[in-house]
Amino acid sequence: MTKYKKSSGKKLPQRFLKNAIITLLKRKPGKAYALGSISSKLKTKNSKDSIKNALHSLEADHKIQKDKYDKYALHPGYRHTDNNIKTKQLEGRADLTSSGGAYIIVDGQERDIYIPKKYVNGALQGDTVLIEAIMQRNGRRPEGRIKSIVKRKRSSFIGTFKDFTKYGFVFVETPLMSLDIKVLPDQFNNANDGDAVIVEVKDFGKTPNHGMMGKVVEILNQDDKNDFEMNSILVNNGFEIAFGEEVIQESEALSDHISNEEVGLRRDMREVLTFTIDPLTAKDFDDAISYQVLDNGTTEIGVHIADVSHFVLPGSALDKDAFRRSTSVYLVDRVCPMLPEKISNELCSLRPNEDKLSFSVIFTVAQDNQIIDSWMGKTIIHSDRRFTYEEAQEVLEGNSEELSKELIYINSIAKSLNKKRFKEGSINFDSDEVRFELDASGTPVSIVRKERKDAHKLIEEFMLQANRKVAEFMAKRSNSGEVPYVYRIHDLPDPDRLTELALLASEFGIKLNFDSPRQIAISLNSLSENGEQDDVKSILKPMAIRSMSKAAYSSDNIGHYGLGFEHYSHFTSPIRRYSDVLAHRILYKNLSGVVRADKGLLEEKCHYISLKERDAITGERESVKYKQVEYYSSRIGTVTQGVIRNIIDKGFFIELSESQADGYIPLELLKEKVMIHPARIKVTGLSSGQVWRIGDRVSVKISDVNLNKRQIDLMFNSDTIDDNH
Repeated sequence: MTKYKKSSGKKLPQRFLKNAIITLLKRKPGKAYALGSISSKLKTKNSKDSIKNALHSLEADHKIQKDKYDKYALHPGYRHTDNNIKTKQLEGRADLTSSGGAYIIVDGQERDIYIPKKYVNGALQGDTVLIEAIMQRNGRRPEGRIKSIVKRKRSSFIGTFKDFTKYGFVFVETPLMSLDIKVLPDQFNNANDGDAVIVEVKDFGKTPNHGMMGKVVEILNQDDKNDFEMNSILVNNGFEIAFGEEVIQESEALSDHISNEEVGLRRDMREVLTFTIDPLTAKDFDDAISYQVLDNGTTEIGVHIADVSHFVLPGSALDKDAFRRSTSVYLVDRVCPMLPEKISNELCSLRPNEDKLSFSVIFTVAQDNQIIDSWMGKTIIHSDRRFTYEEAQEVLEGNSEELSKELIYINSIAKSLNKKRFKEGSINFDSDEVRFELDASGTPVSIVRKERKDAHKLIEEFMLQANRKVAEFMAKRSNSGEVPYVYRIHDLPDPDRLTELALLASEFGIKLNFDSPRQIAISLNSLSENGEQDDVKSILKPMAIRSMSKAAYSSDNIGHYGLGFEHYSHFTSPIRRYSDVLAHRILYKNLSGVVRADKGLLEEKCHYISLKERDAITGERESVKYKQVEYYSSRIGTVTQGVIRNIIDKGFFIELSESQADGYIPLELLKEKVMIHPARIKVTGLSSGQVWRIGDRVSVKISDVNLNKRQIDLMFNSDTIDDNH
């Protein structure tokens, strides 16, 4: 860049003036300035017309850009000579925000790259995109613009059809996007004005709402609003709501007959006490526990998993469809299963009083509750009892005698395993969840917090150990050369997010030590342990969880940091996770020798399954959010309690205590000027002196609800704040 003397108070030639403007904008690359602001900050004697000409010239050279408010900012595509800023072309996946911008998730990139709304360039949720990113070295989040769409995530959407005679439109509304898809008359497929339809996009045009063309492929029943909304969540997140005819036919042709030949290939566990513990509404029982005391005084605890791979064969229509779905999706009122009901609820469900095929890990436990040996292989079992979590908990609390000796002893082993796991570095990821009571129409009538009790933890602990054991076995198979496997991996947390969390916590006098992986685990567990008694820590805990890396599937084993396991896999839920089906197939082949899968192909599958898992999580969260907002749609004007969860420049986010729903209060409702703390931990009223802090319990009134935007508007009920800090 050409050097020039200090510009203050002087009239600059156009060449120097343009350099001064670039220098000004480079101080804050993401910020836009109006002409008057630029003129004021430059402090030169150049006229506004002269500065305006320089701006136009820079805009023509694609070094700066002007937005719709006539404000100027550095162009994301401008290749800087500044050593602190560089640009890169990267490929990643688009994660849209409710404000219209996006974050681009790039494999191998520590931080997601932010794309302002005006540079999203028609990308939709989950699309693979090519971006030009500004990679800043000053600790600021990288930003950029989307140059092109590499691959669309999905082409089918649910929306409302409108007939304009010569053409129609399907209007798609989700919390993250609005689409207008044009449909020609020969593509209506008998859709009438106002119908809820599934539309398949045939041409995405230049941008959404500008040239998108589609075809109506299915007409839905819109009379059931709840059904429509839940199906919309599924389809708009890329999941099919029905199975194809070939898949159904293939599943219906499967037999439940177990031949003597098949029994002879398996370890027969039918005479061993076996039971399942599952949610009350569950139908797909994919895991069971067995118990027997051996002659030498040790105990065998078996973890038995439905043998889905016996029925779902590689290359079959069932297999291809299961891989495409990759996971079951659990919405508030329904399950969108990975496998047809004949398999998930009948053939593979470990129902009581039926012989079932399973794949098992059987632990030998000494009298001091330590695991001293294990066996794994295919089995046949016969479940004696189906417990709900509530029924099992009654036994553990001494309120029922049924199998009390066995359950209490198994629970004591689980507690020992749990204690050891946390001692070795496992992190407590438990987070509060809610359960909805729905009426016949699917409308929520009450919301309660789910409680995780010993019955839940008992099952969880043995599933963790089974998953760990099979991963350890496969890792040992690689001692003489890698044997690719499906590992569940979890990397160290993002250091920048940990730094932000530590700084925020320090503002409340909470010291978090993130000097080593071990200290990170100790600090995060401290937040979890004390969260129930401390409102600030209860707010910091979800922030801590968000600072963690996302777990994923990979054939490259880097361990599972969050669990503190060097080797970990997913083996225990093949009815609802395709990763587990793959794990079963590879493990079985390697029980009697070394069989190496194609690592490249396996890694591609792992990557795809990880992406589908994220889609399912998004859909599940959307269904919860919808039901939370729907619950308050009939409670406008009511007063409830909440906790200030976050403070932004324009308002407060309040977590409502009874439902965990987020509501919003704009600062303008305070009717006085305020001062926001630099760390955004509190807001102070300049007239009243009142202080609102993160973690404060507040009384609020529901002022409005917007179901389409999934938004709850609040106002403070009074000036009284329960200030505990």
